[in-house]
Amino acid sequence: MGSKAKKRVVLPTRPAPPAVEQILEDVRGAPPDDPVFIALGLDDSPGLSQRAEDTEAQREQLYQQSRAYVAMNQRLQQAGDGLKQKCEDLWRAGEELERDVGQVKQVALPGATAASLG
Repeated sequence: MGSKAKKRVVLPTRPAPPAVEQILEDVRGAPPDDPVFIALGLDDSPGLSQRAEDTEAQREQLYQQSRAYVAMNQRLQQAGDGLKQKCEDLWRAGEELERDVGQVKQVALPGATAASLG
């Protein structure tokens, strides 16, 4: 098997980044309804403080939901551990009951076999 020689594509050199003055000039020359400013919420409309309050309320709500989630998760973990312990207790009680029933059968009918008592 022969290896294929890969041709390397030579990319053109990158242009120099714009100077700070050029960036500021572009920003100052952009209209106020430019999608970048609308998407970033940087306009100076009177609703800006209302949006900030809404954002803060949303953050607080998310925080409270997160706290409730963590608390519920901890309670579920504890409940799971409790159920596991109760399951083990029931398993042991079942085994003990089987032994006790076997002993009662042997004491009650010493000549009878366990299979005939059934």
